[in-house]
Amino acid sequence: MQESFDFAADDLTFIRTALTRAFGRLAPFERPEPLWKLVRSLIGCRTYDVVADPALERLKQCWPHPSLLAGAQPSDVERVIGDVTYAKDKASNLVATLQWIGREQPDYDLSFLRFWPLHQALAWLERLPGVGPKVAAATLNASTLRMRVFIVDSHVHRVLIRFGFIGRNASAEDGRNAVTAAAPSFDADSLLELFAQMKKLGQTFCRPLRPNCPACPLHVRCRRVDWSPPVRVRSGPPRPYPAVLGSRRA
Repeated sequence: MQESFDFAADDLTFIRTALTRAFGRLAPFERPEPLWKLVRSLIGCRTYDVVADPALERLKQCWPHPSLLAGAQPSDVERVIGDVTYAKDKASNLVATLQWIGREQPDYDLSFLRFWPLHQALAWLERLPGVGPKVAAATLNASTLRMRVFIVDSHVHRVLIRFGFIGRNASAEDGRNAVTAAAPSFDADSLLELFAQMKKLGQTFCRPLRPNCPACPLHVRCRRVDWSPPVRVRSGPPRPYPAVLGSRRA
């Protein structure tokens, strides 16, 4: 077991070194408060940053405080974020999520999560409407909370499987947990930088179709396995969850 763990840790060090050489370091940015990072992650799923970032700014202009956004009509929110993918579902989930948070944390301050064990903080977030493993991890890691958890989106998930870091049938949540556990020396900033670099790799060389393996910075150690996206039974983001305390996404 220890040898396997050491092997995984060595792989992560190799990946980070190779991708830093290829793509450089993560550009400095201002970390948002966790509530607004949650909002940005919810509306940004399967949407380009150049679309999601302006959508967030429009939301904040229309509803400057989360309590105001929680009281908005989903149809009004949909009009404001209309250019993001699945805008109708995201608007509904966003309003429901903020209403749920408001009932439990009327000040909408999520800073209390930094004092919780990681698995409990993730579980608290993942029961919210539309919040899955990626949004929960992004809220904890890429905000002012700076918690040590790895973010896995569809691009990173594909890279982890093809590289052989996780098994072909492993979920994104499995990938998140595996990388987080195998990188005890990586702080929150290092994990965020690794996520950004692996995401860029998935968008460029390690694409879903026709990956450019010979030019890939990781090809000398990649144990590429055949990979194809899972068959989708239903498109779009997760359905809103029932408003019952403690319910979780299946």
